[in-house]
Amino acid sequence: MELRHLRYFLATAREGNMTRAAAACHVSQPALSRQLADLERELGCELFMRGSRGVELTDEGMLLRKRAEEIVLLADRAELELRADNAHVEGDVWIGAGESHVVKLVAEVAKLIGQSHPGIRLRLYSGNYDDVIERVDKGLLDFGIVMGREPEQRFETLALPGKDRWGVLMRSDHPLASSASLTLDDLSQERLIVSTQSHEVEPDPRLEFFQKRGCMVVATYTLLYNASLLVEQGVGVAVCFDGIVRTGAGTPFAFVPLSDVPGVSSLLVHKRFQPLSRACDVFLRAVGEACNAGRT
Repeated sequence: MELRHLRYFLATAREGNMTRAAAACHVSQPALSRQLADLERELGCELFMRGSRGVELTDEGMLLRKRAEEIVLLADRAELELRADNAHVEGDVWIGAGESHVVKLVAEVAKLIGQSHPGIRLRLYSGNYDDVIERVDKGLLDFGIVMGREPEQRFETLALPGKDRWGVLMRSDHPLASSASLTLDDLSQERLIVSTQSHEVEPDPRLEFFQKRGCMVVATYTLLYNASLLVEQGVGVAVCFDGIVRTGAGTPFAFVPLSDVPGVSSLLVHKRFQPLSRACDVFLRAVGEACNAGRT
């Protein structure tokens, strides 16, 4: 299996048509078909269901697509890093994070780095804890920003300043919107929209944590913006971090903090013993300096 085989395979999966895929790869359609047939023989399975209107991935093809995307991405990143001009630090820094106010620190660092190293580009990826950690572990991300729990010892960590505050996002006309603070018990009669990582509120990872308090969980979310649309329509109230969705005057939302839920600290993580590119090294040093300076 060669990289070009995987590139041809991914192009065909993306286009759903061999003629268009061949054009995108700058090869003839018969040549592309032969390469894909060779790949299927080598793997011992059919990757596509071929029809008069195009091609569709088989179950085996869908599995290969996920792995092929990871392999091609790693190969492309390695090539860019090896070809980097030694006279100038440039390249991509891949960072995964959940929704948190600490991403503001990354933005501040990016601004500073851009002034001295304009060739460094940040590539941001949004995901939950497990998704980000898995991608850092595989080398698909250089760094991850994770909240709520320590990763395994194969990761280096850097504590980031500040804590995310838990609370409730609700419509500004909600009866509880004028409260100075709430407790989890105050939510017992509410229709809740909760993060799929609700274990960060308590060690118990199950949604039953809220249901045991008499709450009705009507929806879950991974991105708070999408959840806020449900809140705006009156579907329920969202348990979330502060500062992610704009609230207060001029908005349809209010945020009320939860007084009995502790704040959540964040960590910058990267794979232990894995060499960093020069661009990543510049980024890591800049984050460390920002943390030492107490930037938030």
